[in-house]
Amino acid sequence: MVLRSLHIYPIKSTHRVAQVRATVNPWGLSGDRRWMIVDEHARFLTQRELPRMALIQAVPYDGSSLLLTASGHRYQTVSLTGERTDIIKVLVWKDLVPAQKAPEEASIWLSTFLGRRVNLVYMYDPTLRQTSTEYTKPGTTVSFADGYPLLCTTEASLTMLNEKLPTPIPMERFRPNVVVSGGTPFEEDAWQRIRIGEVIFTVVKPCTRCTITTVDQETASRGKEPLRTLSSFRKRGSNVYFGENLVPENTGIIQTGDVVEVLEFDS
Repeated sequence: MVLRSLHIYPIKSTHRVAQVRATVNPWGLSGDRRWMIVDEHARFLTQRELPRMALIQAVPYDGSSLLLTASGHRYQTVSLTGERTDIIKVLVWKDLVPAQKAPEEASIWLSTFLGRRVNLVYMYDPTLRQTSTEYTKPGTTVSFADGYPLLCTTEASLTMLNEKLPTPIPMERFRPNVVVSGGTPFEEDAWQRIRIGEVIFTVVKPCTRCTITTVDQETASRGKEPLRTLSSFRKRGSNVYFGENLVPENTGIIQTGDVVEVLEFDS
């Protein structure tokens, strides 16, 4: 098996940015989900509520700066000063996390595009948010991602799903960080530890899927698939699963074309 593609999402729940190589930090890929859009109460917003977020392109440059683009809108640059000013507590799921507010012009640009008042914030210290200790060791950290540092999906599993769907969908619907080619459909369910390039990962749990998978990432239109079909064969209890959450055991570089080796399977 090999690493087919790599993706980061600089602002949580916005458009993907493809990578050829990436640095793996304890909290995830470098540049992944360090920014987040929040409402007037400092609560996180995603495509669950605002599908148009899929159309926002955010490309990182010069460390903690972004270039924002969207069809029909003039581009906007976002740069933070070295001083930590405008620090607020933001809510992502059940976690209250300190974050730095972006300059007002960035929030105005996003508010205009999304049609409601929002603010853009930056996680200046990615060690401040911890993952659930139900599945990970105490002290495991994560960015503004939903729950864990990385999400892995496989092309074999998508191929099997697409054979069941009335209209095939691309992998982008599942918003993975790493996509693996080769192997058999859903064999990742049995992975416990894998190696990609320089990095070993613990496979902590399957990923619960939500309505974001029903949003076309190129148009922001919403339908009923793939959740309806996934529910017919990937439902456990009240949840539907596709992909695996990963926690890195060490830091290092991974790049497309790297061999993916399974080190341990479920017994």
